[in-house]
Amino acid sequence: MFKSVSKLDTEHITGGVLLNQKVSPAMLRHEEDRKKLILLLRTFFNRLDGFHVQYNVVDRATLLDAQAHPERHRDLIVRVAGYSAFFNVLSKATQDDIIARTEQTL
Repeated sequence: MFKSVSKLDTEHITGGVLLNQKVSPAMLRHEEDRKKLILLLRTFFNRLDGFHVQYNVVDRATLLDAQAHPERHRDLIVRVAGYSAFFNVLSKATQDDIIARTEQTL
């Protein structure tokens, strides 16, 4: 995915470019996995000339529960598209979009 995104000719894209990624907290549980993510990001920015990436570190189950029971997740903040927002104040369509994002794994 990073290789594909790094090939975009960003000079001709009006309004900027956003790369939203969703990873499960379980993916970052072990030090070895966090190091893998660091190496992946360094490669994206230093070798592939990446420009931007923003992460939601939350699993699908939590997002679905937050949608069904917003009172349990009043402090859940997510990246949307260039900004952060409390999940439970977003429209259902925006919540569904965030839930539908592919969860990346190492």
